[in-house]
Amino acid sequence: MKEIKTMRTEPAKLESKTRRLEIPKTNDQELGPLKLLPGKWANVPNLPGRGWNMIALPFVAPKDANFPFNYRLLVNQYNEELEFTLVDKAVPNRGVRLGLGPDANTDQFLVTLDYQQSIKQIAADDFPKSGLAGPAGAAIHHEPGLWLHMTNGITDGLNIARLATIPHGDSVLALGRSSEHSGAQSIPDISGLPIGVDQDLKNPYLAPYKHFNDNLFQGLFNPVSPNDLLEAANQGVEIEKTMVLDVDSTLPTGGIANIPFIVRQANATVMKSTFWIQELKEKDKYGKPKLRLQYSQLVMLDFFKRVDGLPPGCCPGLIQWPHVSINTMEKIVE
Repeated sequence: MKEIKTMRTEPAKLESKTRRLEIPKTNDQELGPLKLLPGKWANVPNLPGRGWNMIALPFVAPKDANFPFNYRLLVNQYNEELEFTLVDKAVPNRGVRLGLGPDANTDQFLVTLDYQQSIKQIAADDFPKSGLAGPAGAAIHHEPGLWLHMTNGITDGLNIARLATIPHGDSVLALGRSSEHSGAQSIPDISGLPIGVDQDLKNPYLAPYKHFNDNLFQGLFNPVSPNDLLEAANQGVEIEKTMVLDVDSTLPTGGIANIPFIVRQANATVMKSTFWIQELKEKDKYGKPKLRLQYSQLVMLDFFKRVDGLPPGCCPGLIQWPHVSINTMEKIVE
């Protein structure tokens, strides 16, 4: 696919821009920390079923089920396609500097990539059983969005941003920082347990989590510690270099906007995601390093009053439920 690109120019030449057709290339140094993303990433054929998802959802269990809670825990195994295309290497944000020495234009320029994410589940289960988990092959997520690299005018070291639009009725802006490292990077542990609840798995309120902790989904995935499978996927893999893209919607001036139903029922309030883009020692058919992408994404959903017995007013009043998605994919070589 050919994309139209705005050529980057020096500030003194802002009015002399030219445009030309360009095919997005991997390892284009002008893309900065996004340079390895253009193209398609996927689970198949070489890394099938490496996508995992967990989410707690409001749910009224059948009266005869005798569950002391009104939610279910849904887990999915999935395959994903994630495609990045170049939008522009110099999207201009116009600005001026006045009153501090000579007046001047202070335009900012952004490298911008479009992405399209599509996910189909391989298997799904929930507890308590709802009959709503869906069949194998069901399309369970579609997300268009943008990744930005701020090439100048950077504030507080925040040089990247991710904009995402989700069909449930959510729009996200998350800002963050990029960093490049030799070798592999360790995957941090995160907890899948809700905040605002006594987190002892013997607590009857956490019965859905205890169920999958004792009976790993597909014999592999534990929603109590969801990132374990990312670390396991790196065992025995020789990673030469890692580019890390880390974004967080709670950083100024990020945030999430939701439609009214979402706000009333299960309000998405926080999104944090980390991409680890890995160059492997193993080579592809053209003799270039094979590329892998791992990510961990955490979205906090707020619903139901806290049940941890803490005094009113000491903490946010609602339980925060982690919605975690992880995956390990590789770059498709055309």
